[in-house]
Amino acid sequence: MTSYLITGGAGFIGSNLSELLLHENGSSITIVDDLSMGSVSNLPRSNRITFIQHSITDHEFMSRLIRENKFDYYVLLAAIASVADSVDRPYETHQVNQEANLNIIETLRQERLSFKKLFFSSSAAVYGQTPEMPKREDQAVQPLTQYAVDKYATERAIINYGRLYDMPMVCARFFNVYGPKQNPASPYSGVLSILLDCLTNDKPFSFFGDGSQTRDFVFVGDVVNAISGLLHTSAARNDVYNIANGKQTSLMTVAKQLESLTGKKLNVSFKPERSGDIHDSYADTSKINSLGFMTHTRLEEGLAKYVASAE
Repeated sequence: MTSYLITGGAGFIGSNLSELLLHENGSSITIVDDLSMGSVSNLPRSNRITFIQHSITDHEFMSRLIRENKFDYYVLLAAIASVADSVDRPYETHQVNQEANLNIIETLRQERLSFKKLFFSSSAAVYGQTPEMPKREDQAVQPLTQYAVDKYATERAIINYGRLYDMPMVCARFFNVYGPKQNPASPYSGVLSILLDCLTNDKPFSFFGDGSQTRDFVFVGDVVNAISGLLHTSAARNDVYNIANGKQTSLMTVAKQLESLTGKKLNVSFKPERSGDIHDSYADTSKINSLGFMTHTRLEEGLAKYVASAE
């Protein structure tokens, strides 16, 4: 049976990925999650899932787990995922988002463990405020926060480990992922889940800026399909790929679409833009498309699925 280790697997993306892998591959999955942003209730019920509540910053524990189990695939999703939180807690962010992941790949190197592929989740935040649009994987980056710095540094370390030590690694820069199991109560939550929660529960919503900021919104089902594809395609090795829709949409436009889907009016206020926030972003997806992976879910369709899942 094919074995997977997923860090942060009880979170939004990890739990959706677990469902897909169980369905696709008949696999066994070990999940390590400290539940700071995930929930055991997100996980599919299966005797092929082993859940361990633990922090990946416990290097000795993680190294022992890897040595004893010798997993086939590693999916590194655990992170302090809030840009604003990384501004408040830069060193803790660094410990989770970089040091813990470096410990995992160094354990694999030192123990000379054979495995099929390791996947690391990087972020569109690495591009920063660079003016070039759409964002391409080979363009210069300008990380503006500790979150973005750690994501970029870890991504490069993983790719370089792969090339220097002949280890099968792959990274992907997630753009704005949304969909079922995204927790609006979490301080790490994406803007769409917060918007939907405010509409559903008649809460006020604040735009940081005037709402003209643009993002590339990608449905979680497309994201986990792309992760699975990168894991199981030999051509995706020691490189980084954008995972996105390749379309630019303003936050105000999305708010209006959610208002239409829910039949409710958003109670809006406007606040100054936050330090470290990026105004505009969307991706060039030609690199991952060349491997045969396409995002199939239009924003309107994905929002409808998301609203339905929250009812």
